[in-house]
Amino acid sequence: MADYHRPDSKKAQALKDIANRIRLHSIRSTNASNSGHPTSCASIAEIMSVLFFHTMKYKVEEPRDPSSDRFVLSKGHAAPALYAAWAETGLFPVEDLMNLRKIDCDLEGHPTPRLNFVDVATGSLGQGLSCAAGMAYTGKYFDKTDYRVYCLIGDGESAEGSIWEAMSFGSYYKLDNLVAIFDVNRLGQSEPTAFQHDIDVYKRRAEAYGWNTVVIDGHDVEALAKVFHTATTVKGIPTCVIAKTYKGKGFPGIEDEENWHGKPLGGKGDAVLAAVEKVIVNNSLHNIRPDSPVKKAPNVNTTGLKMSEPPAYSKGQKVATRQAYGTGLAKLGKANTAVVAMDGDVKNSTFALTFQKACPDRFVECFIAEQNLVGVAIGCATRDRTVAFASSFACFLSRAYDQIRMAAISQSNVNLCGSHCGVSIGEDGPSQMALEDIAMFRAIPTATVFYPSDAVSCERAVELAANTKGICFIRTSRPGTATLYDNNEEFRVGQAKVVRKSDKDHVTIIGAGITLHNALKAADKLADSNINIRVVDPFTVKPIDAATIIQCAKETDGRVITVEDHYPEGGLGEAVLSALEGERNVVVKKLAVTGVPRSGPSDQLMEMFGIGPDCIVKAVKEILTK
Repeated sequence: MADYHRPDSKKAQALKDIANRIRLHSIRSTNASNSGHPTSCASIAEIMSVLFFHTMKYKVEEPRDPSSDRFVLSKGHAAPALYAAWAETGLFPVEDLMNLRKIDCDLEGHPTPRLNFVDVATGSLGQGLSCAAGMAYTGKYFDKTDYRVYCLIGDGESAEGSIWEAMSFGSYYKLDNLVAIFDVNRLGQSEPTAFQHDIDVYKRRAEAYGWNTVVIDGHDVEALAKVFHTATTVKGIPTCVIAKTYKGKGFPGIEDEENWHGKPLGGKGDAVLAAVEKVIVNNSLHNIRPDSPVKKAPNVNTTGLKMSEPPAYSKGQKVATRQAYGTGLAKLGKANTAVVAMDGDVKNSTFALTFQKACPDRFVECFIAEQNLVGVAIGCATRDRTVAFASSFACFLSRAYDQIRMAAISQSNVNLCGSHCGVSIGEDGPSQMALEDIAMFRAIPTATVFYPSDAVSCERAVELAANTKGICFIRTSRPGTATLYDNNEEFRVGQAKVVRKSDKDHVTIIGAGITLHNALKAADKLADSNINIRVVDPFTVKPIDAATIIQCAKETDGRVITVEDHYPEGGLGEAVLSALEGERNVVVKKLAVTGVPRSGPSDQLMEMFGIGPDCIVKAVKEILTK
């Protein structure tokens, strides 16, 4: 390590002083808000000081500069320490810290990207390392530049399985630009952590996952400076720093004591402030500034994305929408180098394999670890470095629902595709059938829910998702379905298609995916009895096209039937009901899967569970008699 320059005594003291200033800010801000986690901030103060004022390369005036090093505070409850570090850089006045957790201030209880120096929201524990791994993967393999990613993890949250999914991912992909720092301060929220200060347990586990692992005193600024430098010289594997720390470090009568988690110091604050101030050599504003990044990240275009060629299907041609997803994604990737894709070891079923074959250097296999899959995608999409698509069976995305809801808080533009929805998948049985996924995604405030019904609309859904802000979910089906639309048909978010219409329609049927085709089959059968029905393809379930639905309802005597390969709660039917809220003289009948289904042939299952063509015919005749 000939190029390692140990901080001289002056800088080492300055780093110690900054750490203690971070402690002071954390105490004062949490006392001002009468809430927060000052003891959790105290255990990481030296780590923050060394990272922000000695190790990381970044631009204070442009916190999300694409060339800068990244920092993820996975233990988001220590947010006051993060805010204090940025205030110490001069990004904003330290006086603003006193507005912590106030309703008109973006210095919230846990970090969110409302702040220009936060890439991903944290606070739901165990998620930061996956996002950091996505950032590191992007830096190493997509941007091919030298920015580094640091993730600070609490020892309590290391009980989460998603941490170890990310540890496996990091070593498998040789992310030597990634540093995970475990803040082993011994104490959890309600009691000591499982392994307390048994540092060797953490060391053995990190090493077993293939990381370069170093144990240090987390309050020793010189040791921290050295280990972060050493990490830059390690090639082919990521670095894990196991930092032994103390919760409430430097707080007399509180340090390493239980029952101080998530509590401001209150009446003890003045005495603790005096004790901390006493060890500061220079409590005036310092003049230490971070180094700027040297190598510039490449320019990336993530807007106005188009497929390399339009859909190319024949009317009536049977193609599964899951297959069209892969085709559309590959076309999008061929035309736009910003598009990347990842999958959870089901790429031959989701058809993400098509993208992998077309753009192998931009495909990431995340294996069977759906929480990490979604977290990595979120990380890849930060700072608009990529347009990320992640796919799995829709039912397995339920494992990552917490990551998905946090993605909304993170203002992420991540795109997710869930295949194998509903009982129509057939013999695989209920464990593989997504029947809750529309409800899941409709509840996400930033989500757009695409439910394409044929190959053309599915390819266009992929293209639209790439250009739509927020979280996009594309629901695809397993069975092949007939192509309904011309290849040049235009689709828009929130715009439904009326696929069958006459001047004598008596009922409006709204279906999506496989059930739209069941509705068309039912329409043919009903026509033999001189009963005309209107059939509507919503295309997006969220936002739902209320105007078209209301118009069709009025033109069909107020009779509406919804049919969906999903449970009744939270699905298409309830989306339609919300669109019709306040409309008088409208009757809505919902056909949906009720009860836990079973294995069997697709067509038989759809009839058994009330969503097949014959079930729709019966429902139409019933609603006409009322």
